[in-house]
Amino acid sequence: MQFLTRRLRAVKEQALADLDLQEKEFGTLHALAGRGGRAAPSEIAADLGMAPASITARVDGLLRRDFVRRIPSAVDRRRVDVELTDAGRAAWLRAMDVVGGEEHRLLGALAPDERRLLSDLLRRVVLVADGPAR
Repeated sequence: MQFLTRRLRAVKEQALADLDLQEKEFGTLHALAGRGGRAAPSEIAADLGMAPASITARVDGLLRRDFVRRIPSAVDRRRVDVELTDAGRAAWLRAMDVVGGEEHRLLGALAPDERRLLSDLLRRVVLVADGPAR
């Protein structure tokens, strides 16, 4: 599993370098995409396990690259949300295509029923790993 993890990490790092994306930029774009492309900065920070005050610099960097924009919140006039731009969504999708393509290539060595079994087995291992230590 460590070899596969290293392999996927290397592919991801190369994809991000080729796209001129830093890991933290990709992580922020990924968190936003996971929330439908729009979220409050505090929600993004929570998704990334960061303090809310720490997300401002990341958002500012993505703003300068035209990957996100700040927009008024639909639920609270005092709040501002962050929204993916078309350029931000395209950059995120390009990186995801490369990483997803490598995952698909690796898993292509397995038959569909073997992929389902692997998924089920890994899910069980993750549940134990995520649970309380014994």
